[in-house]
Amino acid sequence: MTQTLNTFAQDWEEAWNSHDIDVILAHYRDDIEFRSQKAQPILGTTQINGKDELRRYWSQALIRQPNLRFRVQDVFVGADMMVITYLNHNDILAAKTLYFDTDGLVFRASACHHP
Repeated sequence: MTQTLNTFAQDWEEAWNSHDIDVILAHYRDDIEFRSQKAQPILGTTQINGKDELRRYWSQALIRQPNLRFRVQDVFVGADMMVITYLNHNDILAAKTLYFDTDGLVFRASACHHP
């Protein structure tokens, strides 16, 4: 399972660095539940429900940050879940916690950002 999650982390990084929203969202279920404080200024909420709402949030985030790039730093493995720590284009450390269903798609996720 660790190798699969390491591969997932590499694919995740490549998807984000491509800025292709369809490639990014391919990792997530249609009924994804996502939380991030960074969504507040864009959507007016920190809780995002569903892939359509997540698409709207991330599309706006990519427009606002055209130089956005992620570099995975570490991968932590849990029970049907993982945490990816990464540096963004400004060398700010962040982490994503991702919960997987039996098909390997993310159904719940959250983002934490270094203050």
